[in-house]
Amino acid sequence: MPLSPISRRRLMATTAAAFAAAGTLRPLQALAQTSKAQALDVMKKASTFMVEKAAYKGGYVWSYLPDFSRRWGEMEAFPTMIWVQPPGTGTVGHLFLDAYHATKDEYYYDAACKAADALIAIQNPAGGWNYIGDMAGEASLKKWYDTIGKNGWRLEEFQHYYGNCTFDDEGTAECCKFMLRMYVEKKDPKYKAAFERALKFVLESQYPVGGWPQRYPLKDEFHHHGNPDYTSFITFNDDVVGENIEFLIMVYQALGDKTVLEPIRRAMDCYVACQQPAPQAGWGLQHTVADLKPASARTYEPKAFATHASASCVSQLLTFYQLTGDPKYLARVPEALDWLASTRLPNDVMPGKARYPTFVQIGSNKPLYVHRTGSNVVNGRYYTDENPQKTVTHYSSFRNVDVAGLRARYEKLKATPPEEASKHSPLKGQRPLPKYFMVKDLSVDDLTVGGDLSSSATKGVSADPAKVAKLTAELNAEGWWPTPLTQTSQPYIGDGPATPTPGDFSETKVGDKYDTSPYPDPHPAIGISTGAFIANMATLIKFVDA
Repeated sequence: MPLSPISRRRLMATTAAAFAAAGTLRPLQALAQTSKAQALDVMKKASTFMVEKAAYKGGYVWSYLPDFSRRWGEMEAFPTMIWVQPPGTGTVGHLFLDAYHATKDEYYYDAACKAADALIAIQNPAGGWNYIGDMAGEASLKKWYDTIGKNGWRLEEFQHYYGNCTFDDEGTAECCKFMLRMYVEKKDPKYKAAFERALKFVLESQYPVGGWPQRYPLKDEFHHHGNPDYTSFITFNDDVVGENIEFLIMVYQALGDKTVLEPIRRAMDCYVACQQPAPQAGWGLQHTVADLKPASARTYEPKAFATHASASCVSQLLTFYQLTGDPKYLARVPEALDWLASTRLPNDVMPGKARYPTFVQIGSNKPLYVHRTGSNVVNGRYYTDENPQKTVTHYSSFRNVDVAGLRARYEKLKATPPEEASKHSPLKGQRPLPKYFMVKDLSVDDLTVGGDLSSSATKGVSADPAKVAKLTAELNAEGWWPTPLTQTSQPYIGDGPATPTPGDFSETKVGDKYDTSPYPDPHPAIGISTGAFIANMATLIKFVDA
């Protein structure tokens, strides 16, 4: 469960900001306004490069050096590997479907088919997806886990090969939604079969209480530093439950399949069931299935309450009221908000940091701070205490939580009658899926907006002509936008020694030379960014469809 996956929700903002911050990569003269015909040419040229040069058998990773000598997803990838986590193969597939809807050019549908076929090739027999897949087969994937994955000190989710599927980081949910879209588009039986396997997987893996494990089929085999294997626990982290609800709602929207309605309601009720009693009326990142109490996850995710996850759960409860009109989802929101407010740090504790501790101790309500010692995955370890100094920097011990904003939204919804609050709910009838997924951020909140969602996804959305002209000018002769690759990693050179390397790695993003975890590159190489491609193409789609 990486702390900050570049998810579809955050992709457009984060990539665009990074691209803009890099500045113009070559001097630009006064930019003439781009015509729609020119924008279409730019889209085709950039897409052709990605499909024919960057993709491996239809699949994508996150970034590439220009000569393709190295490539990365969350970690460095083998040349035969494709990435599932957004902005990976499913996200690119969504983008190509968006481009097809904007242009009616069959090239983009064919490009989406290539991405879908790549995902089908790595779809687990159970029906879901792992973070990654390897077109060279399972032996090659296991080799990656035994080398690069195993030595990513802070990326514990890659240190063990389970051979099953993950709901973490939207990977399986992104693929499920993409397969649904592919089937709905032309009713191709190939995509119907893949979609039905994915839907069956989501429904079978749901616990009776309504939540989902982090991984499925269930395993209990990676007991790291004495901690239990966390992958079977009910997972709220990274919005696992919320993403699956969103997918099932889309299934109902698109197909009118009423069998998903009970699982949707059961999943919503899981938030109610797992909320802890006052005065600590919050949630953990994960909860045990037996007693629904907060549980530990990775070794830097202790058994504790999590303020950011709790705020996300509150937001979801408010959304569930909009979806159902059922006041039970509002009933205990004030308790959660009061508890969150009580965790705010005094102004003299780490001034300049966000004001809420990430983790709060069960019972005492005191903050827990995350630290590490050692230099790599072999000799290093994580631990927590009450000292806010020198916390790890790759997983913040401090969070921004908008208690006031959540309280204002609650008060507004509380004053809104159930029928009025839920009048636009997609649960009230079948309707088309949105025309675009990448041009406008999509969430369950968006699905409650009134009107025809096939058009409302782009209503009032347009692209800045100056930005379009800039993108047109900056696409290079080969067909890619030169982008600073702000993250890099050390190549795998073998397992680290048991004796720590001299130095202080307590606050660094990466450990010693044996640590394969990604870290910010102080001198970023210019390369090919899948995220930049998606963000720039979305801008061009807005422009040509204006």
